[in-house]
Amino acid sequence: MKVTKTAIEGVLVFEPRVFKDERGFFMESFNERRFADAVGEAPHFVQDNHSCSARGVLRGLHFQVGPHAQGKLIRVVAGAVFDVTVDIRPGSPSFGEWFGLELSAANHHQLWIPEGLAHGFIALQDDTHFLYKTTRYYEPAAERSLLWNDPDIGIRWPEGLEPKLNPRDAAGLTLKQLRAA
Repeated sequence: MKVTKTAIEGVLVFEPRVFKDERGFFMESFNERRFADAVGEAPHFVQDNHSCSARGVLRGLHFQVGPHAQGKLIRVVAGAVFDVTVDIRPGSPSFGEWFGLELSAANHHQLWIPEGLAHGFIALQDDTHFLYKTTRYYEPAAERSLLWNDPDIGIRWPEGLEPKLNPRDAAGLTLKQLRAA
């Protein structure tokens, strides 16, 4: 498995070895020992989530505060997304910076997002299935949403897609509001 560091400390891209032939493919999607070697500790995942989205659905940028902050291991098993994470850790040298990449069923890439970052994605295809493991349980009272199009962050979302958002995500906090809170 190839592991690539990103410009945001702790955010890693995992590229599993995929063995393909005329029958299909096989890959190891998770190995605790290899993951711990890459991240520096063995994970304790407590919840798996699965969403299905139509093309243009934008989910996020979500995060949980306080002791409910979640680390996430993300992958796409059908379709494709443009996936984004934003560093919102106070005192981080990359505070306010974002990282994005395409995750798809075709490329099999996975993304590790440590606790303390906001996360979101836009579906690039209909019937996109998005799976992720979390290190903390979902706690509705601790969930927040960072505004997906905050000009101070400047995320370059793919062109040609009209984002479809739920009301909560459309009314997310700006980075300035988050910093003030």
